[in-house]
Amino acid sequence: MDFAADAGAEALREEVRGFVREHLTADVLERVASTGDYHDREFHSALAARGWVGAHWRVEEGGRGWDRARTDVIYEELASAGAPTEGLAITQIVGEAVRRVGTEEQRRRLLAPICRGELLLALGYTEPGSGSDLASVRTGATRDGAGWVINGQKIFTTLAGEADHVFLLARTDADAPKHAGLTLFLVPTTAEGFSVAPILTLSGQRTNVTYYSDVRVGDEARVGGEGQGWEIVNVALAFERGGEFAAQLRRLVTAAVTWGRDGDAAAGAGFHARLGRAVAAAEVARLLGVRASWSRSSAGAGAVEGTMAKVYGTEALLRESRSLLDATGVRGLPNRGAAGAAAGGELQHLYRESQIATIYGGTSEVLLTLIAQQRLGLPRGRRPTGG
Repeated sequence: MDFAADAGAEALREEVRGFVREHLTADVLERVASTGDYHDREFHSALAARGWVGAHWRVEEGGRGWDRARTDVIYEELASAGAPTEGLAITQIVGEAVRRVGTEEQRRRLLAPICRGELLLALGYTEPGSGSDLASVRTGATRDGAGWVINGQKIFTTLAGEADHVFLLARTDADAPKHAGLTLFLVPTTAEGFSVAPILTLSGQRTNVTYYSDVRVGDEARVGGEGQGWEIVNVALAFERGGEFAAQLRRLVTAAVTWGRDGDAAAGAGFHARLGRAVAAAEVARLLGVRASWSRSSAGAGAVEGTMAKVYGTEALLRESRSLLDATGVRGLPNRGAAGAAAGGELQHLYRESQIATIYGGTSEVLLTLIAQQRLGLPRGRRPTGG
């Protein structure tokens, strides 16, 4: 594969940077900071107006038919600038699953509105007490005539307070093996019996607990076949794991360079060596992300490549943000915007974000096991037993 961007992608890069200068205003940043949602409806609508939401989808689906390398440029520049991209990223993950396994009616009903910025979707996989074991689903969906009744609870349902639907993994056959008997539904957040409560993370980002109490949906809400939920979730996860954290590393490097240009940077012992390691890590993460994106047209949707890119990017962000924050000394401690904060507090904020980045889309420990199994062909290891 060719890692170089073509002239069209580079022209788009400059266009996105101009868009950021125009639309990533102080008001947008203030709204994001105050709500904790890394999403802003006004900013998202402006993205959709440019045709940048779902741009790599086919024209008949509402997209522009662009190749992935070009749409990756959009996300890279937005995330590198600290723009609110949560709604864009999560909604497109669900959209990719609908494109592949949804009915013709679902594709017609959902994809074009996503591209127009009219529809936001959230992921509803994880449950309290289950950690990264997504298959240990207790939220149940029971047949009721032509529809379903859903009862249960999800946690870390990011964007649920803003989204129109939750892409919900539910158990539809309690007697089936653990990874079977699971089915996916698009549950409207306006449905009676649905409720949401916020959880604020270490970085100030909001995620949510969502509750389902006798929530009724029609069978048209089911995505894919009954009992095929586990296979479909793994398709969606392939699009959740990738090189997106390379942009966070680029933000980290930019913030460190900004601080390094002021006279007090010499106070951090070995600052230039730390910065050099971060630059190298950011470039490796970028290349792994490009590889993952290129692989997504394969039958496996680049699942292994995306997993490798995600593990490397998040672990590098954790390591390099800690190292560079250490170099700033006490000036690195104040929050963003505080007087005298090193790099405006950006290094400290990215360090806090890095603490939860290794959990998104599966913990590093779980994903390293998947890489060993899927890339190296190693058998599933035995879990230790208490003695």
